Amino acid sequence: MTAVSLNRTASPLLYSPEDSFCRIGLIVLATDLTSEHDFIKICNNGRIRLHISRTEYKNPVTPENLRAMKDGLAEAAALLVPDIPLQAVYFSCTSGGALLGDKTVAEKIQSAVGRVPVITPLSAATSAFTALGTRKLSILTPYTENVARPVGSYFENSGFTVQNISYMGLVDDREMARIKAESIIAAAKETISGDAEALFISCTALRSAEVAGLIEKKIGKPVVTSNQAAAWKALKIACIVPDASGYGKLLSSKMQ
Repeated sequence: MTAVSLNRTASPLLYSPEDSFCRIGLIVLATDLTSEHDFIKICNNGRIRLHISRTEYKNPVTPENLRAMKDGLAEAAALLVPDIPLQAVYFSCTSGGALLGDKTVAEKIQSAVGRVPVITPLSAATSAFTALGTRKLSILTPYTENVARPVGSYFENSGFTVQNISYMGLVDDREMARIKAESIIAAAKETISGDAEALFISCTALRSAEVAGLIEKKIGKPVVTSNQAAAWKALKIACIVPDASGYGKLLSSKMQ
């Protein structure tokens, strides 16, 4: 083998200060096919750095399987850039958050990362609807009936009025991630109640964030989705103004 010259660089190394970055942690399910894409598209500010960890999860989507994720949350959180400060951590599972509860999710994650704000899809959605000035909701979910009900209960327990809930009856989140935009739009139009002030589209796997703006034009009411609301909440915590057109009124310049 020919001898290769190895030399250490002599020019001084310059470093960006750590506080010039805004680091957001994402904990997504092992089967998640959508959340990273949504956050990358919405959180496109040059300061944002997304750090992603996955937690074990096995289909089908049942209350038992969703609750079983609890013990893996701390382990997944511990893998999020250890010893680097995070602005917030997002647990990307709407139905899992509804069944485990925000307090349990936060305690598990903070046991690994410290007192960092923890975002769940539903805590973000309630903040979003409050910012939009809406209290009466229609809800669309891709789940079965027994998984959809806890989502509705979360909003009711948070002081909102749930006019109606629609569910698609699916039990595999990988199938949920493959539903075409036209089917989501049709289901949204079918779901929205005349008495509702806004529509919530549940599930971080569902590709609903990217069509939220289009659905709003179809139904004439605000639309909030799981990942859209969470990205909005993360940006607010980081004091960064979002720059994402097409993702609904929540992320429009008029809301900032």
